[in-house]
Amino acid sequence: MINSLKTERRYTYQEFLEIDDENRYELIDGILYMMSAPSPRHQSISSEILRQLGNFLDGKKCSVTHEINVKLFADDDANTVIPDILVICDSTKFTGITYEGVPDFIIEITSPSNSYRDYLDKLNDYRRAGVKEYWIIDPENNKVFVNILEGNNYSLSHYDFGEISVAVLAGCTINLTRFSQTMAQRGQ
Repeated sequence: MINSLKTERRYTYQEFLEIDDENRYELIDGILYMMSAPSPRHQSISSEILRQLGNFLDGKKCSVTHEINVKLFADDDANTVIPDILVICDSTKFTGITYEGVPDFIIEITSPSNSYRDYLDKLNDYRRAGVKEYWIIDPENNKVFVNILEGNNYSLSHYDFGEISVAVLAGCTINLTRFSQTMAQRGQ
C-alpha cells in the first residue's frame, strides 16, 4: 500500500537517501510516497513467489530479491521505486542500499490504494527503462497481467491464478493455484 505524504516539497534522490526515520518510501517525480504494511494475503503471495523463484534460481547467475530501492535511470534524480519482487542478473549495479539499473523481471502485487500506480506509472517507467518482463498481480480478482517487452512496448497477456511461465527465465513457472483455491474455499 502506498500513500502520498501530502507535501508540496520535492525531494532529490540524495535527499531521499538521507531520510532517517522508520518509514519506507518511494520517490516518484520528486514526491515521497509512504508505503504501508502489506496485507497478509499480499505477504503470502509474495513469500510463495520468492520461494519458487529462489528454488529455480539456486546456483544460477540471476537472483531474486524483494522490496529494495531501485533507481531505473542513472540521470533521474527524482525517482526511486521499491518493487515487490525483482530478479536481477547483473549484481554489479548494487550501490549499497540501492540497485541502480534495470532488473530483468519485476512483480508488483496490487492493493486497492495503489493499483493505479502499478498499472500506469510503474508500467510506463518499467517499459521506458527496458524491464524485460513485468507482472502485475491482482489478488482481489485472482488475476496476473504479464507484460513482455517487445521492441519499445509491452505485449500484454492476462491469466487467472494458476501455473504461469516466466518468459525471461527459460523453464521457470510460478504456480499460484493454491491462492485461487484458498479464495474459492473462503467464498471470496
